[in-house]
Amino acid sequence: MKIALINENSQAAKNEIIYKSLKKVADSHGFEVFNYGMYSAEDENQLTYVQNGILACVLLNSGACDYVITGCGTGEGAMLACNSFPGVICGHVTDPLDAYTFAQINDGNAISINFALKSGWGAELNFEYIFEKLFSEESGQGYPRERAVPEQRNKKILDEVKKVTYVQDVPAILKNLDRELVKGALSGAHFLEYFDANAKDEGIKAAVHEILGK
Repeated sequence: MKIALINENSQAAKNEIIYKSLKKVADSHGFEVFNYGMYSAEDENQLTYVQNGILACVLLNSGACDYVITGCGTGEGAMLACNSFPGVICGHVTDPLDAYTFAQINDGNAISINFALKSGWGAELNFEYIFEKLFSEESGQGYPRERAVPEQRNKKILDEVKKVTYVQDVPAILKNLDRELVKGALSGAHFLEYFDANAKDEGIKAAVHEILGK
């Protein structure tokens, strides 16, 4: 599994501690982690939580990653932004129980964490425990297990609903959004390095390079 980490400007200073907690858990499963930043509050390229959603959409729909870990101060804004796009099902996660139940019941491909809250002593442990429970079992098995059949049925229904309600394809979405907003979302220090190495969708790749002029 390829996991992308995305931080926005208000929580950029926490990128390193989040990355280390995520990589520790990912390594134990043989997963890869790609840190798309922001790497510090002083980064030249400043991401808003709206741009987190754009970046998550591009990475997931292109196949550049399989899962997105993101967030903001409360986690709400980044979650809403992610769920504004096709191909993204993002849960709001504050603790390990949220992570486990979202993975098992909702079977999504992104989580948004409230990085400004509970951020004192033990913050790194909370992140680590969240990631441990998020990836502790195969996603989508249901919780409690006797609820697995209706929960899996509802997930399939949601997938079909999103296909109807999100009618534009990703290249069209990127081209119809404010160009500077999208360009800013895709201008991180290592974005093209990681994206070009992993993205599979040629249409999205072409749209990204056209927007960036590279």
